Amino acid sequence: MASSTAFDPDLIRGLEALAATTFPKRCRCCGRSFTDVADYVAQTDAMPNGAQGLKQSLGEDGHVVVDLFRNCPCGSTLMDSFSDRRDTSAQGEARRLRFNELMAYLQSRGLAAEVARHELLEVMHGRPSPILTQIRPPATGKTKHA
Repeated sequence: MASSTAFDPDLIRGLEALAATTFPKRCRCCGRSFTDVADYVAQTDAMPNGAQGLKQSLGEDGHVVVDLFRNCPCGSTLMDSFSDRRDTSAQGEARRLRFNELMAYLQSRGLAAEVARHELLEVMHGRPSPILTQIRPPATGKTKHA
C-alpha cells in the first residue's frame, strides 16, 4: 500500500532534471563547483570597490535578463544569468523543454498555470515549494474498496 505522503515520482524526476541543467556551475579557472544559487553566492565574493555586481539588459526576446557577477576565491570573475530564455545552447533548449513539460504536467494535476510557473521558478532558484510537495502520484485505477 502506497503511503499517503509519497511524493509524485514523475514530478521529482522532472525537478531533478530541471535543476541539473542549471547547476552545478564550475569556475573555468580553478574548477571550483557551485551546487546551486545559494552556494554560488556563499562561496564567492562581491565585486570590489562597492560595485553592485548586477547588470540588467534585454534579451533577444525582449525579456529582462539579470546577470550577477561575483569573484571566485581564485580571483576569476564569474557570472550567472537569471533568465533561461536567452540561452540558445542545447542545454538551454533542454531546460526550456523540461520546464514546459513540467508546466503541462502540473496543470494536468490541477495547478493554475501562474501557480505552476511560480513554484517551478522557486525551485529553480533553490527555494522550497510547499505547494509542489503536495502533488501526489496519479491514481493507479485501483481503489481501497475493490
